[in-house]
Amino acid sequence: MLIYQKENRLSVAAKVEGFLGEKLLTKEEKTDYFQFSVKAADAKTLIRFLKEDSELGFTYFIDMCGADYLKYPVAMPERFAVITTLISPKLGVRVQVRAFVSDAEPRIATLSDVFEGANWTEREAWDLYGIEFLGHPNLKRVLLPEDYEGYPLRKDYPQRGRGERSSFPVYHAVPGTGPKD
Repeated sequence: MLIYQKENRLSVAAKVEGFLGEKLLTKEEKTDYFQFSVKAADAKTLIRFLKEDSELGFTYFIDMCGADYLKYPVAMPERFAVITTLISPKLGVRVQVRAFVSDAEPRIATLSDVFEGANWTEREAWDLYGIEFLGHPNLKRVLLPEDYEGYPLRKDYPQRGRGERSSFPVYHAVPGTGPKD
């Protein structure tokens, strides 16, 4: 089984290299998957290819998250990245697509029209990193108040915050409505 998966991972890597050519920034083999790095403009094309190619069949969306490489010890092509994890039930392997997003214009095309599960994770990355997902049907904050200023998972955000915790609304239980009343 493991040999079969290794062969499948290698064939996926070869297909992606053939499909993207020079647009593939890096291909990194991890413990049991490959991570393909691309520019933001090429991410949706690659993810659609992984999903729709009949030999690959990466039809299972696992997760998407943001990353800030501001203080990373190794130089990266851009400050931000959006990392998408997919599984191919057909091949029994997973892949990650790391799309580098510009600091000056942190924008990338939405995947919510390719994978419905991307809807929520894109909203989360928007809320916490300030990465805009172009074409998203409802891009608004999901964890923080609408009037919140800033993006707390960015590396340049103050560790102790900007004093906003003291201004968050506090909700108290209404007396007489608890389980013991």
